[in-house]
Amino acid sequence: MAETLRSILARRLVIVTGKGGTGKTSVVAALALAAARSGLRVLVAEVGRDEHVPRLIAPGTKPVGYAGRALRPGLTVMRIDPFEALAEYLGLQLGVRAVVDLVFRNRAFRQLMEASPGWRELITLGKIWHLEQMTTPDGDPLHQLLVVDAPATGHGLTFLDVPRVAGSAVRAGPLRKHAGWVEAMLGDPERTLLLPVALAEELPARETAELALRVRRDLGVPVDRVVVNCLVGAPFPPGLDDLDERVARLPAAATFPGLPPPGVLAACGAHLRARHELGRHWAAQIARMTGLPLVPLPYLANGIRGPDDLAQIATPLLAAPEAVAA
Repeated sequence: MAETLRSILARRLVIVTGKGGTGKTSVVAALALAAARSGLRVLVAEVGRDEHVPRLIAPGTKPVGYAGRALRPGLTVMRIDPFEALAEYLGLQLGVRAVVDLVFRNRAFRQLMEASPGWRELITLGKIWHLEQMTTPDGDPLHQLLVVDAPATGHGLTFLDVPRVAGSAVRAGPLRKHAGWVEAMLGDPERTLLLPVALAEELPARETAELALRVRRDLGVPVDRVVVNCLVGAPFPPGLDDLDERVARLPAAATFPGLPPPGVLAACGAHLRARHELGRHWAAQIARMTGLPLVPLPYLANGIRGPDDLAQIATPLLAAPEAVAA
C-alpha cells in the first residue's frame, strides 16, 4: 500500500493510456499543468498523428511540432513524429545527417517504412528514453516529469511490448542495446508509472482490466492505480437519497412556480440517480477486476475546454488513490 500511495509526481515518466474516448488526453494535460504549477519542469510528449494537448493548455496556440515549445512556465509540449525521430537517431549513429535527410525525402522509402510494422513504436520509445535521460549543465534532469499521451489501450499494449520483442529478435548490436535500455526504463517502478484512464462503463471497464492483467503479467510495466474519469456525483443532498421517489408520490396536479410537473421532475431525478448508481457499480467492478485503487475524477457538464476546466480535475487526479469495495 505504501507503494500504491506514492504521488504520481514522484515518478520521472508517466505513460497515460486508456480506451479511446475516456479522456486520457485531458488527464495528460491536467497532470502536466498541475505538475508545472507545483514547480516541476514538465515535458508532455504526444505520440499520435495529431496534436491535442496544446489546445487544452493554451487554446488558440499554434502547433508545437517535433521541436516542441513552452506553453507555460515550466511546461513544454511536443509531438514525437516517428520519421523525424528515426532520422535524428540514424543521423547520430551514422554521423551523416545530411545523407539521412536526403534518403528520408524519398517517397518510395517513406512508403516502404509506412508498411513496416513495429519501428514507429520502437523509435518513439527510444526518443522518450532519450528525453528522460537529458540533463541540465549541472547534471540535474532536464525534464523532472515526462508525461506521455500514449496510444489507446489496444495499441498501447503493442506500443509497450515492442522493446521486449525487438530485444528478443536482435541478439547483439546497437539496436539490441538500445532496446534493452528502453525496456529497463519501462520496468523501473522508481522512474515509470503506467496510468490507465477508464470510464465507469462496461466496455472501458473490461478493457482496462485486460490492460492491467497483461501489463503486470507479460510486460512488467509498473501500474498502481486506475483513473476513472467523468464520474457523476450524487444528485441529491445527504439524507434525501430517494428524493425522486418522494417527488413521484406528490399529487399529479401539484404545481411549483417555474418548475415542470412532479412526474417530470421525478423522472429526471430517477435518471440522474440511476446514472450515479451505475457509475458506482462499474467503478467498483474496475477496482475488483484490476485489484487496483482508483482515482475518481468528476464529470464536468461542459467538458474540458481550457486550463480552468483542467484545474477542476487536477486536484483529485493528484489525490491519494481510493480503495473501492466491490
